[in-house]
This record gives sequence, C-alpha cells and structure tokens, in this order.
Amino acid sequence: MFPKKQTVNNFFLILCIIGFFAILSSTMAKNPVLKPFATSLDTPNDLVGFVASASTIPGILISFPAASLSDVVGRRKFLLLATFVFASAPFLYLIINVWWQLVLVRFYHGFATAIFVPVAEAIMVDYFPEKRGERISLFSSATAAGRALAPFMGGTILVLTANSFHSLYIAVTIAGCTAFLVAVFLKIESKKPNVPPERVDNLSKRLFQGWSTLVTNRGVLIVSLIQASQYYVFGTVEFFLVGYLVEVVRLNLFSVGVITGSQIVALIIARPLIGRISDRVGRRIPIILGSLISCILLLFFPFMTQFPILLLLSVGYGISFATVISSTSPLVSELVPQRLIGSSLGFLSTIMDVGQTAGPIISGLILASSLHYVGLFSSLSVILLFSCSIFALSKPRKIDTDSILKKHDS
Repeated sequence: MFPKKQTVNNFFLILCIIGFFAILSSTMAKNPVLKPFATSLDTPNDLVGFVASASTIPGILISFPAASLSDVVGRRKFLLLATFVFASAPFLYLIINVWWQLVLVRFYHGFATAIFVPVAEAIMVDYFPEKRGERISLFSSATAAGRALAPFMGGTILVLTANSFHSLYIAVTIAGCTAFLVAVFLKIESKKPNVPPERVDNLSKRLFQGWSTLVTNRGVLIVSLIQASQYYVFGTVEFFLVGYLVEVVRLNLFSVGVITGSQIVALIIARPLIGRISDRVGRRIPIILGSLISCILLLFFPFMTQFPILLLLSVGYGISFATVISSTSPLVSELVPQRLIGSSLGFLSTIMDVGQTAGPIISGLILASSLHYVGLFSSLSVILLFSCSIFALSKPRKIDTDSILKKHDS
C-alpha cells in the first residue's frame, strides 16, 4: 500500500511535519500580530471583525468541493496546492500598506487551510481506518503544536524587534515554504477513482449526488452543527481574548502569548489521548462532556483579571475544546461509506468555517453593545449549550449512501 522505502510510520511522521510547519506559518500570521497589525493600518473598528474572518471564508467556498474531488482524483494534488498557498501567501504580507489589502491577503491565505485540513484528515482515514480517531487526533496535535508555538514565537519576535511586523512575516514565509518543500517529497498512493471509468465524464453529476445525500442526512448535519458551534466559539475566543487581555487586563503581548499559547499546548496534549479513548468508548460522551465544560469555563473569563486564573481558564478551555473535536471528524467519517469520506470531511470543514467566520463578526457586534465582554462570553456559552442539547437528544446513524447512488445511476 505504501510507496517503496516509505513505511507507515515514516509516512505519518512526514505528514505531521508538513502539518506542523503549515499551521505554524498560518497561525503566526495572525496570533498575536493580526490585531495590532490591523490597528497600525488604521482599520475601522467596526470592520476589524472582517479582518479576523477573511481567512475563514475560503473554507466555506472550497473545502467541500476540494475534498470531494480528492475522493476521485487523489489526495496528493490537493495537498500540494494547499502547501503552495501556505508558501506563497506570506510574501504578500510584506507589501501591504492599507487595511483592505490585509483583508485580501487573509482571504487568499485562507485557501491553504481550507484545502489542507479535510484532505489531510481524509488521508488519515484512508491509511488508518481502524484508528481514525487516534491518528486524526495525533495529526491534529502536530498541527496544534505549530499553532501553540506560533504565539510564543510571534510574541518573542515582536518584542525583540520592537514590534517589527516585517520581521515577523519573514519568519512566517520561512515556515510556509518549509511545509511546501517537504510536501513535494511526500509520496501518497494514488487512489483509484470511486466511479467506474465510463462514468468519469459524468463526474459533476456524481459529485452533486453525493453532496445532496450528505446535506440531507440528519446525522451528518447534527455533527456539523456541533463542529460549527465549537469553531464559532474558538474563532471568537482566539481573536477577542487577545483584545480582552490587552485592553481590559492590560497584559503585555508576551503574557498574552503565554495564555493563548498554553491553551493550544493543552489541546495538543489532550487531543490524541481523548481521540484514542473515543475509538474505544464511542464519540457521544466526549462531545457532550467537552461542550458542557467549555460552556461553564467561558462564563468566568470576563470576570477574571489575575494572570494565573486566566491561564488556568485558558488551559481548561483548550482541553474541553479538544475533547469535542477529537470525536467530530472520526464520527462524521463513520456515518458515510468509503466513497464519500473526503466529501463528508470537506462538508464538515465547510460548516466549521461558517461557524468560525460568523463568530468574530457576530461577537464583534455584541462587544460593541453595552454588554461588552460579559455579553460576548455569555453568548458563546449559550451557543455551546444549544448545540450540545440537540446532539444529546439525537442518535446519528450511518447512512446507506451506496444504494442511493446506485438508484441515481439507474
């Protein structure tokens, strides 16, 4: 199954290295630098949420079709395309001089993660079907390691260079190019098309049939709702927690980097452990338990100003967030047949990005009201409680998509 001289462990390690540098690059481009960089470009206060959300919009547009096409034409082409964007986008930050250009660059940069994440997760399911929860979680922890290092590295570079955004984005460029160069040498077994040869000319028809099956399935939609709500909250916390720590608590950027970075460190440690557990005990308990813990912790954030307490809350939220997302991707891939694994993960990623895009925009409006940060964090708890309740009352079941597709073909 694996290319000559490339063992399963080496293959997995190389893919994790790609993920580490790719996400290190993309995260360092925004945390903790994006808001200060946007402010330096005189971004209007009421539009700063759009700067934060611009990179997630491509996920809505491209994750689903890209992952679906990878089911048919193979994963490697899309992996290379994603890493090329990771490598090329950072160069554009170096020539920005007005705020609307930052929105455009963030939009382009977003295509990298939009394609990379669902395709990489589909590769995990292809190669490790019996350990999909563990392997997806381990891979995600490798990417999360890059995400965790990014705030520390970014904050350190800004401190050492007297807030030189140019120096920071040079580091972003180096990390992105590293991911692309390693991807070029990764060998992935070409998947045979999941459609008969005589049907390739009707590829678009088959894709739309698969998509219609996914978007009308109750189980897939409920898992996607959980994913969307989790990333609605995570996208908001990732962006506005920095503002709360700087503007209200008055911490320096290094301390902010410690708090936000420690949250991701907790995610890195917890996710593979919980992913392995979910492979054995099922997905429902981790999803429900993680959602409820996140709901409670978020209520405390706007009432705390002490660094140690904020650090503990951040770590706790990272663990509870990891508890949920360690199970969502494996669960949705279990609800569909092999021929739609990429499509299901792409659909999940698309809905996730809808949530992550909407989060900062809607929360920015709440923050601008008289409710301020208390209203913002309370609204996040309500979102999680709502989605968790729907999931707890439901029982997602695997769908017999093969029979539906055969019926379409006849």
